[in-house]
Amino acid sequence: MELIGTARTMNDLVAYNDGSVVSKTLIDKKVGTVTLFSFDAGQGLSEHTVPYDAFVQVVDGEAEVTIAGTPHAVSAGQFIIMPANQPHSLKAVQRFKMLLVMIRS
Repeated sequence: MELIGTARTMNDLVAYNDGSVVSKTLIDKKVGTVTLFSFDAGQGLSEHTVPYDAFVQVVDGEAEVTIAGTPHAVSAGQFIIMPANQPHSLKAVQRFKMLLVMIRS
């Protein structure tokens, strides 16, 4: 499926999969990545850190994003920036899809 130069709807690019996390990389360059994820309810990403800021926009559903021990409810249409070098994790409160943008330089 060609993505460059074609209008697309993010919700249509990744499907939900029972009990799973699904990802589709939209852009992968030396300076950063843009990845679309879908999470089934209860699924998530365990706590980790990265050396650069990460921008998360929730496209569908609702997630709990924990940054340095503080939980944040983020739902469709909202975004949150996870700061560099701060531990963070994500968990699907209900099925959700998110766009993750990481700029490395």
